[in-house]
Amino acid sequence: MKRVLLVALITMAIITAVSAAWYASKLQHKSTLQPHLPGANIIEDGFANKKLGGIAAAAKRYADTHQYNTRVCFLIDMELASGKQRFFVYDLKADKVIRAGLVTHGCCNQNWLAGRKYGNAVGCGCTSPGKYKVGNPYQGRFGLAYKLYGLDASNSNAYGRFVVLHSMQCVPEAAVDPYPICQSDGCPAVSPVFLKELAALIDNSQQPVLLWIYE
Repeated sequence: MKRVLLVALITMAIITAVSAAWYASKLQHKSTLQPHLPGANIIEDGFANKKLGGIAAAAKRYADTHQYNTRVCFLIDMELASGKQRFFVYDLKADKVIRAGLVTHGCCNQNWLAGRKYGNAVGCGCTSPGKYKVGNPYQGRFGLAYKLYGLDASNSNAYGRFVVLHSMQCVPEAAVDPYPICQSDGCPAVSPVFLKELAALIDNSQQPVLLWIYE
């Protein structure tokens, strides 16, 4: 009887140990599949990180003097590969990135645009660099969208071109670099989940949010 009990206890101990090891391996594997942390892809790139800080400082000055939201702004670095997180929600008070996600660039009316090309003409289908005022929400072709008003000569036709902030199902949640993501007709399109997070910031802001596309 004692021998049977001892064998049972040893068996249970082995099963418990194996189960614990299996569960630990699953946790470790899961951690490798998590999306990149906000800004993780730029921390390793000193030049991109320095450039982001410079743009953020300029955005803060602009927001202060033009009655924009002085807490957060949206910064998009088109020099980064589309498979990397390059849409940054920047906390102007804390001077840091608080969220990052993927964003499309315009295909310039091509089936697939290799590299980058910019434009401001109506119908060009290209991304327009520059500062934007994020306007009112509406329901469009892709569902929820926010009108964008170009504030510079380089994007002055944004409203007339229907360049808006919206989501696209083809935009992934996590970084996929070295693979690219889909392209748009010039709109900065993000994933549906990311748009919901941006919408919460926009809708709860007492002042317009500044969006800045740069390279």
